[in-house]
Amino acid sequence: AHLILPTHRTLDAASEAAKGKSKIGSTLKGIGPTYMDKTGRNGLRVGDILSPEFRQRYDTLKQKHIALLSQYDFSYDISEYEQKWFEAVEALRRFPFIESEIEVNRYIDSDVAILAEGAQGSMLDIDFGTYPFVTSSNTMSAGVCTGLGVAPNRVGKVIGIFKAYCTRVGSGPFPTELFDETGEEIRRIGKEYGATTGRPRRCGWLDLVALKYAVMMNGVSELIMMKSDVLNSFDTIKVATAYEIDGKAVGYFPFESNEEVTPVYKEFKGWKSDICSVRNYEDFPAELKDYIAFIEQETGCPVRIISVGPDRSEIVIR
Repeated sequence: AHLILPTHRTLDAASEAAKGKSKIGSTLKGIGPTYMDKTGRNGLRVGDILSPEFRQRYDTLKQKHIALLSQYDFSYDISEYEQKWFEAVEALRRFPFIESEIEVNRYIDSDVAILAEGAQGSMLDIDFGTYPFVTSSNTMSAGVCTGLGVAPNRVGKVIGIFKAYCTRVGSGPFPTELFDETGEEIRRIGKEYGATTGRPRRCGWLDLVALKYAVMMNGVSELIMMKSDVLNSFDTIKVATAYEIDGKAVGYFPFESNEEVTPVYKEFKGWKSDICSVRNYEDFPAELKDYIAFIEQETGCPVRIISVGPDRSEIVIR
């Protein structure tokens, strides 16, 4: 586990500001520059804070960052944040330190169930996402192996979680994005604002090309559909089943997904009813069942759980 230094955050902000209109939409938490130091083999890890040479290692890396920052026209002052950062380091030193990969595998050997939750969406994967508009890590399910030190043959179920529509925060391709009142309505009802940044999320119809790609890349064994209730009031609901590129229908995710990609839609009749109180699948409107059945048919995965509201009790388990 690598430490995000105060200067990592400064580098993140300076780099994003320098990109101008081509900025990626970083959360400005310093994650990208930290990964750069990790792969460049310069990073500081959590275990390093126990070393008597920790401050020296910190200062060496900090000076490297200051040299990099001199390339940017960017003013900064990290003194206040740096003081808080070192207070946090002292707080970390109070905890027992473990070799987490040893502990996790020991639990698995003892038949203890491990639930691993990935961060961010599959299309933000550094290798297989919409590069360069991605995060710095592997967000596919295989990331549990490299992230936790778990062998591939020890992974059981892979549960794919998706919304009944699509969203994206920040820059990057979004073929099914809606720029009209429908998109605004989805954002308003779904309260679609970034959890970290608070930025309004871009909203659009469900993209089955991207969803099928994610199912394939993750080895998804079952699906959970979230926020189906957000679509309660719409007369028509659309689903992108393919992309039109250079006049040809394409059913796979292309190398680049840009403005030249036009989604091919299939339309569904909306269920036009409040499903928030429903707890049994049989009680769903026929239109919603048709929508779910089509997703199952296209992805080859059963939709096991359907969320019908924001409360943890507002779910339907099949």
